[in-house]
Amino acid sequence: MPEDIRGVHVWLIVMKAFHAMTTYASRSFQKSGLGDSDFRVLEALLHKGPLPVNTIGPKVFLTPGSISTAVDRLYERGLVTRTEDESDRRVRIVNLTPRGRRLIQEIFTEHAEHMEKLAKVLTSAERALLIKVLRKLGKQASASIKSRSLD
Repeated sequence: MPEDIRGVHVWLIVMKAFHAMTTYASRSFQKSGLGDSDFRVLEALLHKGPLPVNTIGPKVFLTPGSISTAVDRLYERGLVTRTEDESDRRVRIVNLTPRGRRLIQEIFTEHAEHMEKLAKVLTSAERALLIKVLRKLGKQASASIKSRSLD
């Protein structure tokens, strides 16, 4: 029987792979006491530097309420600072504390090693093709969302 290549099957396979990879990935940071959203916020700050609270959410796929809760939690743990933007006092800038930077660097290193171990099943060419195809699919979905079209 030929492989099912219908769009709904593509979606199902992508969702199953996403769920399995997310579950696998979370093992690399759960023992630190960080949840998924906390890890994503710290990782964004590690790689992007200090960011306004309202720009972190879209980068890590969190709603405004969820990002505020995550930042509050990280602040209470002493992992981030919150300061007012000098040019616009309504804007709060979030940055890693030295303790937060050490923690996320250590966790991210282990996380990257786990992801590399998982991806070893793919050749370099397969990785490049997968990235290209998923980007193409994501761009199409985003464009359809923006146009509010299911066509």
